[in-house]
Amino acid sequence: MRALTPADTVVIVGAGTMGTGVAQVAAAAGHRTLIFDTRPGAARKSIEDIRTGLERRLSRGKITENALEELLSRLQSVERIEGLGDARLVFEAIVEDLGVKQSLFKALESLCGDDTLLTTNTSSLSITAIASALSRPANLVGMHFFNPAPAMKLVEVISGVETSREAAEAVYGTALAWKKNPVHARSTPGFIVNRVARPFYAEALRLLEEGAAEAPTLDAVIRDCGGFRMGPFELMDLIGNDVNYAVTCSVFSAFHMDPRFLPSLIQKELVDGGLLGRKSGRGFYDYDPSAEKTLPSSAGPGTPPTAIRAEGGLEIAEALVPLWEAAGIQVTRAAGEEAAFILGSAKIALTDGRTATRRATDSGNPDTLLFDLALDYRQASRIALSPAVNVSDDALQAAIGLFQAAGKAVSVIADTPGMSVMRTVCMLANEGADAVLHRVCDAPAVDIAMQWGVNYPLGPLAWADRIGPERVLKVLENLQHAYGLDRYRPSLLLRRIVDSGQSFQEHSG
Repeated sequence: MRALTPADTVVIVGAGTMGTGVAQVAAAAGHRTLIFDTRPGAARKSIEDIRTGLERRLSRGKITENALEELLSRLQSVERIEGLGDARLVFEAIVEDLGVKQSLFKALESLCGDDTLLTTNTSSLSITAIASALSRPANLVGMHFFNPAPAMKLVEVISGVETSREAAEAVYGTALAWKKNPVHARSTPGFIVNRVARPFYAEALRLLEEGAAEAPTLDAVIRDCGGFRMGPFELMDLIGNDVNYAVTCSVFSAFHMDPRFLPSLIQKELVDGGLLGRKSGRGFYDYDPSAEKTLPSSAGPGTPPTAIRAEGGLEIAEALVPLWEAAGIQVTRAAGEEAAFILGSAKIALTDGRTATRRATDSGNPDTLLFDLALDYRQASRIALSPAVNVSDDALQAAIGLFQAAGKAVSVIADTPGMSVMRTVCMLANEGADAVLHRVCDAPAVDIAMQWGVNYPLGPLAWADRIGPERVLKVLENLQHAYGLDRYRPSLLLRRIVDSGQSFQEHSG
């Protein structure tokens, strides 16, 4: 089998949002593109929707009129499935029902040639299960686009047990020709993105349940400190809490109730109450135009110091030192068993998965405070601080003033293991490592998928390499000890990486 050329015909079955988007992608790549839907008029409406979207791009100077007309000329609605037989690739985007999909592909198989690529956009069903009804199961490949398909670059190319390597490579090559960033993956629950992304939501929901902070503050920390485009609660409201919760439940069930994927009772309560997010007018946030905008919690002015002492090897926290020196704070160095900044009685350290109170007990210093991980401490506009339970007000105000002197807004959150960004990133990396361990995909595919599929600022395994696999392992072990939950068990691959002294980038399988 070979990748498609512009001379090949593409058939889209299902004229909903995803089918319409992929039809535009295929036509833009030069293919004659046929659209079929059993709903009367749906295929014609799909073409009109594409025209409307292209006309908006034309008005903004993003496309020429000639290009618009050429693209539209390649689109054709088809009223009967019998008219689809000359396709080189069929792309299915219909209801997520196994029986319905199997029936469709059996009908298509009888119409199409032996070398026709049959592809499905399913996000929750097994490729192997769909293919089990076919006489040529080797031809069926998952081709999982992300919405909106014309704009989003990622395509997960999913192989079932019987998918031929030639078919998967042909679909991969076709996606490349369509100017997408494809990744190969094995057919397992959630594939790459929907599996690896679960901790982004799950850890935020757990922090909310535990009263670490309110949703606007947790969102602000993930955005302004972690570098993510949206906070988890904003994103869940955008996706729809019903959709997000359903995906989590699906993955949880598919993995035989693994506690790592445990759904949130808070999110279930919102779904049960019809508070689905933007589409219902209210979710974690109220979208009524008259509603008062909820803002993150930011500390008032603290007490900026004139000098601090940096102890131990600072590693990623080293980036903070030039910021303080530029603010006129004198930084002296000293040896220490662990990295920390000493300011009077206050000991300020990067979270390692223990609570600040646990670390205060371990060190014998009640004035212990922790700060969260940042994507880039130089660029971060916000920092999160967690004080130990018995911390003095003077120590807290000194720590707040220290970070404010570096130009950061400071959000003080409750004393929680791993804080927010650190535990989220470590759990994302852990899930990515498990996907590689279980041969779902390779390590580069994890990072490509999460950056291009859900716009993460850095791939989770690349981020683990940046902060150090040893630190990731330590955070997870401390989280597991603090909660006593299998949810935080470190991946065997992470342990191998640490024991071998490798990085994920160096890992070859």
